[in-house]
Amino acid sequence: MGGDLADVRVWASELDAVHGRFVHRFSRSEPRESALAYMRGLIAPLERKNGWTLAEEAGHEGPDRIQRMLNRIEWDADEVLDDVRRYVVDNLGDPEAVLIVDDTGFLKKGTRSAGVQRQYSGTAGRTENSQIGVFLAYAAGRGRTLIDRQLYLPTSWTDDRDRCRRAGIGDEIAFETKVAMAKAMVRRAITDRIPFRWVTADAAYGFSKGWRFELEQADVFHVMATTRHDTVVTRWSIDHPVHDLFPGLPRQKWKRRSCGEGAHGRRIY
Repeated sequence: MGGDLADVRVWASELDAVHGRFVHRFSRSEPRESALAYMRGLIAPLERKNGWTLAEEAGHEGPDRIQRMLNRIEWDADEVLDDVRRYVVDNLGDPEAVLIVDDTGFLKKGTRSAGVQRQYSGTAGRTENSQIGVFLAYAAGRGRTLIDRQLYLPTSWTDDRDRCRRAGIGDEIAFETKVAMAKAMVRRAITDRIPFRWVTADAAYGFSKGWRFELEQADVFHVMATTRHDTVVTRWSIDHPVHDLFPGLPRQKWKRRSCGEGAHGRRIY
């Protein structure tokens, strides 16, 4: 029991420290308190997490305070993200860390939530009415967390500016592919000097030859899944023919070799 109580105190103290990083982004005491209550609710063992359940966890009579903090009070989410990212670097920063790009879906019932439409959702494993967010995770020896995000807006939204305005999306927001979002997030990580060694992503991003080429030109180590019909050419294979790496092996044996069966058939090099 004593150990559990000590853990709770450590969690509470550290949560206050995180909150202290960005509390100055709110000009009034109410949103500052609501932001801390919201964070506590997010890490609480609640079966469902929405405005009502988070408000109940915080001891509020209703969800108004939480919803007002999220929807009406002016504060810059990107500035808060910068504060949180600096906290992550200070506490988890590791030059051998990995940046992981992936997207996830948020199931929705209505049509008003920004970016919502019927589209494939990895969360559901099928096409559903959902929003899609592209995320950048930071994984290091001391822990892992998210450090960047962007909402994917399909052309059904970006081609309908009236619909965008009703959802609070500015006219300057244009359509971007998920790969373009991933590129931008990794570039920001590099610009902000976040320490890392590798970038990795699944085939939805790894199939992009342009992005792989960009990472290679920047000397960023990366491991990407790709499609079965993709071809991969790297500076290493061009500058250092494989038979030069193993001079003892007869040249003709490198004409066509396989490392066995893969998920999509035989892997030929």
